[in-house]
Amino acid sequence: MKKTLSILVIILIAALNSNAQLQKRYQLKKDPWNKDELIAPATLAALIKNPKASQPIIFNIGVVENIKGAKHIGKVSDKENLEQFRKALSSIPKSNSIVVYCGCCPFDRCPNIRPAFEMLKAQGFKNGKLLNLPTNIKVDWIDKGYPIE
Repeated sequence: MKKTLSILVIILIAALNSNAQLQKRYQLKKDPWNKDELIAPATLAALIKNPKASQPIIFNIGVVENIKGAKHIGKVSDKENLEQFRKALSSIPKSNSIVVYCGCCPFDRCPNIRPAFEMLKAQGFKNGKLLNLPTNIKVDWIDKGYPIE
């Protein structure tokens, strides 16, 4: 029994050490947004459908379908598109409500949402939001019947 317990403790320590090494090796970064900077799909869809609501400026910063009214930039993991996004932001007042989304893949693997959100913050936007599409645009938006162009 003691031998089995000792082996389990060794395996647990090795697993914890391996996880720490993986985090260090891949330099896992904290996401540049907090939970208050996420906007739920249902909330954005309701805003889009309500002509009396103050409309945010919506940017598609990926390669997926355009949400109704979104400005398509393209994948901002490409430097040219990130620069195009920066230029588009430069003509918008910093107090405007901005929503960015990609939806190509799950948040943890998306190459576009982090550079776009970091750009929003770097440009000084205080009302920047990331559309919360944790799975992808099909599952989290289209399949729910929310407006697409």
